[in-house]
Amino acid sequence: MNAPLTDMERLKRESRHLRGSIAEDLADPLSGAISDDANLLLKFHGSYQQDDRDVREDRRQRKLEPDYQFMIRARLPGGVLTPAQWLAFDAIAREHANGTLRITTRQTFQLHGVIKTELKPTMAAIHAALMDTLAACGDVNRNVVASANPVESAAHAEAHAWAVRLSEHLMPATRAYHEIWLDGEKVDSTQETEPLYGETYLPRKFKIGLAVPPDNDIDVFAQDLGLIAIVEDGALTGFNVAVGGGMGATHGHADTYPQLADVIGFVTPDQLLDAAWHTVAIQRDFGDRTNRKHARFKYTLDDRGLDWFKAELESRLGFALQPARPYAFTHNGDRYGWTEGADGRWHLTLQIESGRVADRGEARLMTGLRAIAEVHDGDLRMTCNQNVIVAGVAPERRAAIDALVAEHGLDGYRRGSAIRRHAVACVALPTCAMAMAESERYLPELLPKIEALLDRHGLLDEPILLRLSGCPNGCSRPYLGEIALVGRALGRYDLRLGADFAGQRLNAVHRENVDESVILDALDALFARFADERMDREHFGDFLVRSGVVEPPPRRIPLAQIA
Repeated sequence: MNAPLTDMERLKRESRHLRGSIAEDLADPLSGAISDDANLLLKFHGSYQQDDRDVREDRRQRKLEPDYQFMIRARLPGGVLTPAQWLAFDAIAREHANGTLRITTRQTFQLHGVIKTELKPTMAAIHAALMDTLAACGDVNRNVVASANPVESAAHAEAHAWAVRLSEHLMPATRAYHEIWLDGEKVDSTQETEPLYGETYLPRKFKIGLAVPPDNDIDVFAQDLGLIAIVEDGALTGFNVAVGGGMGATHGHADTYPQLADVIGFVTPDQLLDAAWHTVAIQRDFGDRTNRKHARFKYTLDDRGLDWFKAELESRLGFALQPARPYAFTHNGDRYGWTEGADGRWHLTLQIESGRVADRGEARLMTGLRAIAEVHDGDLRMTCNQNVIVAGVAPERRAAIDALVAEHGLDGYRRGSAIRRHAVACVALPTCAMAMAESERYLPELLPKIEALLDRHGLLDEPILLRLSGCPNGCSRPYLGEIALVGRALGRYDLRLGADFAGQRLNAVHRENVDESVILDALDALFARFADERMDREHFGDFLVRSGVVEPPPRRIPLAQIA
């Protein structure tokens, strides 16, 4: 007997292609919130309802409803904006949100602190800047990410162009977005069709990313569908196809786990759109719609096997995948400072701690990036590590950009430690409903303490991937950190260790549900050993595995093997 569908599946089916009661709830003046059902559908439009958890209890005691507000996430494939679009988001954040911008680990902006009456004006302002938020969240293919600097070479530019094409190709067809947010002409939803997604869309979210070796700056194996650009004699010949990555897990549920994608073959550029379409369609048809904790693509593959998936994909495509081609990743994270592109222009990568673009003390990031955007004639690019690239700078303009960087304290990457330059943190408290512990707000407190330990052992210049997450859902890709903290409760984390520096090996739990003192003591002892025992050019994560401190999990874990 088949298990019943989840409430979410029924809601999607009855939503009239993502309309639900969103429009009616927005017009209700009696609350700053929308209904639970409307909030679930709102995700497909690129927004989540949240509340300020710092004041939740105080407001409850005063018999006030929670301080409801909304997060809005843009759809920006590859993370590229014109200076005009950057300035538009800057203005939107100051007029409609909390006055800051946040760069996510999927190369896009999030706005925080938008109240209900400002939702529609904010969406309209984003549209006026020739951008949108449709499918930035929800059970669909989300923002497609790509190696961060598409003007580094002709192959990088092609890979970025394919990211844009994939994003457009896999967009929902519903007109609900235009009706609700842009006062578009209403259509009869019963006459609409969703050629890819059908009436109930996907069982869960789906993520696609394109990487250009030797840099794995997007963590390509963390994607549901990872595409590895194969460049031969300077030309992009196609992509190795990797399937089944995903970072999410749930504490206490052994049948949920992070997993890396497996490479199953190679497609040429002209085959890419069809391969992606049918991969998504297979997950649509075979993904679990009875248990959302088991609904991601990785579990579909574990249940049925990679051989089954490859045969199903090739049957739908009408051709066989070619054998995977050789590639090598040697680096993760971003390369800061100036680099020269293939066209003779220059690109400056700036560090944005936790992706938060704000004016705080001497680091006036919001004002400084606004000043750069006002004079820049190239574009601006966000990275999957929450940083910004000022791209396409003419050689004669470099000095002017450098002056603005220094004036506004945007040159922190020149002074920070190596671990600081490779740190990533999710938002967590006070706005994320899933957060169990601090992350973004904790990183500035934690980093100096870890830096002091590294300095004691002569390791301050040692590049180490550090990831912080307020919960096990993995938005900051913590399971790919050489050092990672995954939140359990306020002030308590799982300490995970042993991923590699190229994003090709998961870490493992070293200490479970511990506080800061235990974490720092454990790291101090391990840094001491690393300083004394490491091999030449050996990374910290590799040392931990070689020395037996941690044993990394297998790359793919069939559910039948889980006790």
